[in-house]
Amino acid sequence: MSTLNSKRPVNLNVLGWFPLSAMASITHRITGILLVAGVGVIIYLADLAFTSAEGFASAKALVGAGGIFTFLLWATLVVLGYHLLAGIKHILLDFHIGDSVAAAHGLSIAVIVLTAIDAVLLGAWLW
Repeated sequence: MSTLNSKRPVNLNVLGWFPLSAMASITHRITGILLVAGVGVIIYLADLAFTSAEGFASAKALVGAGGIFTFLLWATLVVLGYHLLAGIKHILLDFHIGDSVAAAHGLSIAVIVLTAIDAVLLGAWLW
């Protein structure tokens, strides 16, 4: 007879259970939620820039200073890029293009790689 407790907690490695395409799909939903906050940053900067020439100069100074507004704008644009690319992937899957496991995995890798390239290019453009 074993004296060990049989009701020990089980290590649930959730990341090991989901394939990459499932993680990309979940991340697509999360970026949709993050875009709600990010659109507020873009609307604020656009409102400031479109009010007058002084407002445009203020918005340009906020983004050009390299501070929090530059980071928030960069993060919003990266999230938007990922959401757009993952949305295109989902539309392709709706048309049964790339709906095999290997193709869905490849499309997920392509979305992640293109988002990384997008992040680097946007960072170079903003900073």
